[in-house]
Amino acid sequence: MYSERIARVRKNLAAFNINGFLITDGDNLKYLTGFYGGTGDGVLLIGPDQTALITDARYETDFRDHLPEGVELLITRDYYGVAMLVAKRYKINNLGFEESLPFRIFDFLDETFEGVDADSDIVPVPELVGWLRQVKDANELAALRRAAQVSVDAYNEMLPMLHAGMTEREIANLLDRLVKARGAEKASFDTIVASGVRGALPHGEATDKKIMPGELVTVDFGYFVDGYTSDITRTFAVGQIDDESRKIYDIVKTANEKAISVIKAGISGTSIDEAAREIIADAGYGKEFNHSTGHGVGLAIHEGPAVSANSDDQIEAGMLLTIEPGIYVPNHVGVRIEDDIIVTADGFENLTAGITKDLVVIN
Repeated sequence: MYSERIARVRKNLAAFNINGFLITDGDNLKYLTGFYGGTGDGVLLIGPDQTALITDARYETDFRDHLPEGVELLITRDYYGVAMLVAKRYKINNLGFEESLPFRIFDFLDETFEGVDADSDIVPVPELVGWLRQVKDANELAALRRAAQVSVDAYNEMLPMLHAGMTEREIANLLDRLVKARGAEKASFDTIVASGVRGALPHGEATDKKIMPGELVTVDFGYFVDGYTSDITRTFAVGQIDDESRKIYDIVKTANEKAISVIKAGISGTSIDEAAREIIADAGYGKEFNHSTGHGVGLAIHEGPAVSANSDDQIEAGMLLTIEPGIYVPNHVGVRIEDDIIVTADGFENLTAGITKDLVVIN
């Protein structure tokens, strides 16, 4: 699996006029080698015919036994200095680097890299590995299904436990406990619980505010299982809510369902976004939908492709998309509903269909 992924990267190097590539992003390292250290704990150097994983002694014992075929393991604290020596040994002429590389490292590479001739250079490479990561293989899709399922089950278990007077932070902590009890590794971000007027904050962190009758409460959560994550949002009511809040909820639900219904291989990210945005704009809340409709999910909570008004991304089978339209009325109310959708050869698979999108009312 890892050797095949490295081979795919190597196959694409010529398009950037390079014959070597330095991988430094932690998620990309994990994708290509299984290395779990993270950004700053090692680098991967892909040459014309050879590959080296360069890390330190903390990971030596494990990776001596789990090294992908064709990858040599080099142990050092001088990741970049050794990488430049290996680049010379690999006869790399033009060396690509990830655009997320810190400037101080770029400066070092620029001063240190010696190619095979006077025209050698180091070249920024935009999102090559990220592009490859967008389409998931069968093992990745299985992990994403597990990540979604434990989140779905925990959320459904939590709902009957909720009541007016609980704080946002109590709800976030309760959901975290329930998901981790089902085997999740960690949350992919601080669980969002935003109630009442705070619901108009799309990324409102959970606070000590109590949820009160007459309010809507938005819960946005995601958890890692087997290295892959989920990203789900639901909004519920506490007791009886006002007519406008109920209207807004129904609009967002319709927008969510419409966007999901058009998903298929070959459609553009823009077209999916338009399907949701048109529903909300026609209802008079276009300005209150102030973010994109969705994004990819995998090893990271935010990956390509983009599902947005200005996305050039074409949707392919094997991608996982979030669909998360929302309406946020300042000082009044906010609603977001988010599902995790696998694009299939003949349509889609909704991983989060197990949580109802009918308005749930708690007391």
